[in-house]
Amino acid sequence: MKAMVPKGPSMNEMLRQAQKMQEDMATKQAELEAREYDISAGGGAVSIKINGKKEIVELKIAPEIVDPDDIETLSDILIAAVNEAISTVENTSNAEMQKITGALGALGGGLGGLF
Repeated sequence: MKAMVPKGPSMNEMLRQAQKMQEDMATKQAELEAREYDISAGGGAVSIKINGKKEIVELKIAPEIVDPDDIETLSDILIAAVNEAISTVENTSNAEMQKITGALGALGGGLGGLF
Protein backbone atom coordinates (compact mmCIF):
# COMPACT_ATOMS: atom_id res chain seq x y z
CA MET A 1 0.00 0.00 0.00
CA LYS A 2 1.40 3.39 -1.05
CA ALA A 3 1.56 6.23 1.42
CA MET A 4 -0.59 9.18 0.45
CA VAL A 5 1.57 12.20 -0.26
CA PRO A 6 -0.28 15.49 0.01
CA LYS A 7 -0.35 17.17 -3.35
CA GLY A 8 0.48 20.87 -3.36
CA PRO A 9 0.02 23.37 -6.14
CA SER A 10 1.72 22.59 -9.44
CA MET A 11 4.79 24.53 -10.53
CA ASN A 12 2.71 26.26 -13.21
CA GLU A 13 0.13 27.31 -10.62
CA MET A 14 2.86 28.63 -8.29
CA LEU A 15 4.45 30.58 -11.14
CA ARG A 16 1.06 32.00 -12.15
CA GLN A 17 0.44 33.07 -8.54
CA ALA A 18 3.92 34.61 -8.34
CA GLN A 19 3.34 36.55 -11.58
CA LYS A 20 -0.02 37.80 -10.27
CA MET A 21 1.67 38.88 -7.03
CA GLN A 22 4.34 40.72 -8.99
CA GLU A 23 1.65 42.54 -10.99
CA ASP A 24 -0.26 43.37 -7.80
CA MET A 25 2.93 44.74 -6.22
CA ALA A 26 3.64 46.97 -9.24
CA THR A 27 0.09 48.30 -9.18
CA LYS A 28 0.24 48.92 -5.42
CA GLN A 29 3.65 50.64 -5.74
CA ALA A 30 2.25 53.05 -8.34
CA GLU A 31 -0.77 53.72 -6.09
CA LEU A 32 1.46 54.34 -3.06
CA GLU A 33 3.71 56.73 -5.00
CA ALA A 34 0.66 58.76 -6.06
CA ARG A 35 -0.60 59.21 -2.47
CA GLU A 36 -0.02 62.40 -0.53
CA TYR A 37 0.29 62.67 3.24
CA ASP A 38 -0.22 65.73 5.45
CA ILE A 39 2.02 65.80 8.51
CA SER A 40 2.39 68.48 11.17
CA ALA A 41 4.85 69.09 13.98
CA GLY A 42 5.40 71.63 16.72
CA GLY A 43 1.73 71.72 17.61
CA GLY A 44 0.84 72.53 14.00
CA ALA A 45 3.47 75.26 13.62
CA VAL A 46 4.98 73.35 10.70
CA SER A 47 3.03 71.29 8.21
CA ILE A 48 4.40 69.19 5.40
CA LYS A 49 2.76 67.55 2.43
CA ILE A 50 4.80 64.62 1.14
CA ASN A 51 4.07 62.19 -1.66
CA GLY A 52 4.65 58.45 -1.77
CA LYS A 53 8.00 58.98 -3.48
CA LYS A 54 9.15 60.77 -0.30
CA GLU A 55 9.25 64.12 -2.08
CA ILE A 56 8.17 67.16 -0.07
CA VAL A 57 5.56 68.94 -2.19
CA GLU A 58 4.52 71.61 0.29
CA LEU A 59 5.94 73.14 3.46
CA LYS A 60 4.05 75.63 5.61
CA ILE A 61 5.53 77.47 8.57
CA ALA A 62 3.35 79.46 10.96
CA PRO A 63 4.71 83.03 11.12
CA GLU A 64 4.69 83.08 14.91
CA ILE A 65 7.31 80.33 15.08
CA VAL A 66 9.84 82.27 13.00
CA ASP A 67 12.12 83.92 15.53
CA PRO A 68 15.41 85.20 14.14
CA ASP A 69 16.92 84.83 17.61
CA ASP A 70 15.91 81.15 17.84
CA ILE A 71 16.57 79.48 14.51
CA GLU A 72 17.54 76.29 16.34
CA THR A 73 13.96 75.64 17.48
CA LEU A 74 12.64 76.14 13.94
CA SER A 75 15.30 73.77 12.62
CA ASP A 76 14.39 71.13 15.21
CA ILE A 77 10.69 71.35 14.34
CA LEU A 78 11.42 71.14 10.60
CA ILE A 79 13.60 68.07 11.12
CA ALA A 80 10.92 66.43 13.26
CA ALA A 81 8.25 67.13 10.64
CA VAL A 82 10.34 65.81 7.74
CA ASN A 83 11.34 62.69 9.66
CA GLU A 84 7.71 62.02 10.64
CA ALA A 85 6.61 62.51 7.04
CA ILE A 86 9.21 60.06 5.71
CA SER A 87 8.39 57.56 8.43
CA THR A 88 4.67 57.77 7.62
CA VAL A 89 5.30 57.08 3.93
CA GLU A 90 7.63 54.15 4.68
CA ASN A 91 5.35 52.56 7.28
CA THR A 92 2.30 52.86 5.04
CA SER A 93 4.15 51.47 2.03
CA ASN A 94 5.60 48.57 4.02
CA ALA A 95 2.22 47.67 5.50
CA GLU A 96 0.50 47.76 2.10
CA MET A 97 3.20 45.64 0.45
CA GLN A 98 3.12 43.17 3.34
CA LYS A 99 -0.55 42.57 2.57
CA ILE A 100 0.53 41.36 -0.88
CA THR A 101 3.77 39.57 -0.02
CA GLY A 102 2.20 37.91 3.01
CA ALA A 103 0.57 35.59 0.48
CA LEU A 104 3.99 34.06 -0.28
CA GLY A 105 3.50 31.50 2.45
CA ALA A 106 0.37 30.33 0.64
CA LEU A 107 2.38 29.53 -2.46
CA GLY A 108 3.53 26.12 -1.39
CA GLY A 109 6.16 27.13 1.13
CA GLY A 110 7.21 30.37 -0.50
CA LEU A 111 8.38 28.86 -3.80
CA GLY A 112 11.56 27.51 -2.30
CA GLY A 113 13.19 30.89 -1.77
CA LEU A 114 12.57 32.29 -5.24
CA PHE A 115 11.61 35.62 -3.65
